[in-house]
Amino acid sequence: MPSYDYVIVGAGSAGCVLANRLSASGATVALIEAGGPDKKMEIHVPAAFSKLFKTAYDWDFETTPQKHLDDRSLYWPRGKVLGGSSSINAQMWVRGTAADYDGWELPGWSYADVLPIFRRIERRVGSNRGDVYGTDGPLYIEELRDPNPLTGAFLDACAEAGLTRLGELNESAQLGFAPTPVTQHKGRRWSCVDAYLKPARSRKNLAVITGGLVSRILLDTSSGTPRATGVSYLTATGASVDVTANREVIVAAGAIGSPQLLQLSGIGDPSHLSSVGVTPVVSSPNVGQHLQDHLVAGWIRHTPTAVTLVDAEKPAQLVKYLLTKKGMLSSNVAEAVAMIRTKPGLAAPDIELIFAATPFLDHGFTTPPGHGITIGVILLQPFSSGSVTLASSSPSDAPLIDAGYFSDDRDVRTLYEGMEFAHSLFETSALAPHTGAYMRPDHFPADEAEAESMMRAHSETLYHPTGTCRMGTDSESVVDTDLRVRGVDGLRVADASVLPQIIRGHTHAPTVMIAEKASDLIRGH
Repeated sequence: MPSYDYVIVGAGSAGCVLANRLSASGATVALIEAGGPDKKMEIHVPAAFSKLFKTAYDWDFETTPQKHLDDRSLYWPRGKVLGGSSSINAQMWVRGTAADYDGWELPGWSYADVLPIFRRIERRVGSNRGDVYGTDGPLYIEELRDPNPLTGAFLDACAEAGLTRLGELNESAQLGFAPTPVTQHKGRRWSCVDAYLKPARSRKNLAVITGGLVSRILLDTSSGTPRATGVSYLTATGASVDVTANREVIVAAGAIGSPQLLQLSGIGDPSHLSSVGVTPVVSSPNVGQHLQDHLVAGWIRHTPTAVTLVDAEKPAQLVKYLLTKKGMLSSNVAEAVAMIRTKPGLAAPDIELIFAATPFLDHGFTTPPGHGITIGVILLQPFSSGSVTLASSSPSDAPLIDAGYFSDDRDVRTLYEGMEFAHSLFETSALAPHTGAYMRPDHFPADEAEAESMMRAHSETLYHPTGTCRMGTDSESVVDTDLRVRGVDGLRVADASVLPQIIRGHTHAPTVMIAEKASDLIRGH
């Protein structure tokens, strides 16, 4: 049986970080990933990320029918490849606000605590804002090399509407608008594989195993508190392989995969586990609970200004990208962001606006009927929550994902107010000349009731599931503030699933930070 000091489950954003940092200390490390290598060209071409959806590089999850979204099952892409979702996302580096981290009220996790870790990660290029970012970390954070001209019109519209132009989007308060900082280097995606895993691959003490679906955590229950001693994984041929962890097992499989694996291993709500044929080992009823995600509605309008990313796949654009790493294919699609408050008294934003110089229809699956622009409206702090539970005892069966969207009516009102503000931007002198007929929705709602109906019919995920292995100081939390799973020795979770509350930002940045902090905690730094 292969034996290592540390076994890491999942080679996504967090797993790549952990593999690098732990192997750098001289410890032997196994990194196990269900997907394959990140060799496909579309992974590295920024604008091509949606071409990876519903392919072998995607877990291709769906939610259960969402009661408050017209009983629709929503598609949830998650990366099934080295780099995880950092290999298939839109490359946006949005940390969240200081209020997010301070609001957790957890020792060691305040904004003052985590800011140095963010700065340790970052290598900000094309900016003199060293007061905001780190400048010599492994993860490149850059400005888009060739932004679309309509993105400038959106930014001017935000200024015209009275919003604050930020020097950098990741200023601590994050109220205002700015171009999107992206995880790119010289026009190419810079994933956590590029930043962390590739520099470590030559180390003889690091084993990277691809095509390995981890089926359970091995638990020694012979005396006292159960201890994680390794994992079992299934190969592509269906063979089962056991791997021993002499020190710790670290689960970094994401907000869907991590709670699923804990439950498959007998860690969770005993009644639920028994109902699907899993023998309970550790009672932890909140495993899989507290699921939160960012829901996005928005406006997609035709534009008479025919410079949009609809033309990104034309041969001339491909040639331009291959020769210069510029042009439409160097875009991350979501080129600008505005963070706003729907109520003056709020300490931090509750709505995010994302501008795309293209009609982003149905996750990119639907061919646009012509040139268009999108303003996505994102609910940053939902009151609604859901769960991830087992459908069966088989690791090959996708879990049941109930996002609970709009289960709290307060979310409906906040998103509606964000939609109203976003619509007003189309009427500014900066954006009006570029705004044509409605594309989706296909008309302006007659009243608030119709607007609400449209949101229920068209809202989608922004791809940010969190919270299913919630961190806390209370006995009900799944992991403690050192990310150790309660009730099990030698087991930690380090990914977006541990977030106590979804942040007012995007989840890639905090996931990398969590993994960096986890590596410090594990090594005793």
